Amino acid sequence: MEFVRHADKSFEWGVQKAAELGYEYVEPMVHWGRELLSEAGYFHSVSMLDDPLRIRRACEKHGVKLSGLSAHAPLTKPEISVEYLKQAIRFAAECGAPVVNTDEGPKQPWTTEEEDFVLMRYSLMEAALVAEPRGILIGLECHQQYSKTPDGLDRIYNLVKSPVIGINFDTGNSYIGGQDPYAWLEQVVDRLVHLHAKDIAIEQSESERGKVTGTAVGCACGDGVIDWARVIQICRNAPRNIVFSVECGTIEQAERSIQHLKPLVEAAD
Repeated sequence: MEFVRHADKSFEWGVQKAAELGYEYVEPMVHWGRELLSEAGYFHSVSMLDDPLRIRRACEKHGVKLSGLSAHAPLTKPEISVEYLKQAIRFAAECGAPVVNTDEGPKQPWTTEEEDFVLMRYSLMEAALVAEPRGILIGLECHQQYSKTPDGLDRIYNLVKSPVIGINFDTGNSYIGGQDPYAWLEQVVDRLVHLHAKDIAIEQSESERGKVTGTAVGCACGDGVIDWARVIQICRNAPRNIVFSVECGTIEQAERSIQHLKPLVEAAD
């Protein structure tokens, strides 16, 4: 749903636009409390104080399904992430989203790495205990200081042994962080539950690769550096069907993305 972030429109408008562009799935972003722009209909995020059926009804009206919820909470800050993720999981179960996506978030400046992993284990355990009886998957994304490398993401994944914890792989974040996205995707494909289809423009690659751990949104899929046919072939080895949740910044980019990706997916069938 990031493709409508600059359109100054509501969640429902964004779902309708996604359907018009030909998307079969959407990944809504949820937040706590009340926020002026979304309450006024100028932003696509949905408050978890709203009825979860608001999301389900909008999707049913326009004939699209839910791939998951974007519910990023800093796992290193349990005072935020524990209750936020637990509420997001309950919200997902009621609105019909199979996956809740998150990452470790920015860390406190005064905690050590050892302390951070204890805090993350606490947060993930609390979330998993709510997700397991509801059958909701938790997708851990490569995005921040620890998950920017394959070993770091694996270390977070291994903190809690639970069948509901998996990987939400972000093609753009893995690349812009300086990693080989294809080798990394092959390493996690057996644990893959969701995928952020994010491409990186050549100009951004040249200026930022290896200097940042992630990026807010990418360019249109097909306009950047990612080999999407290769990504699709790797995902064919996943144990479950994987939704490519396109992550770009404008409606026009979303349209070009689906025009590029759809023929590649169909050719791989």
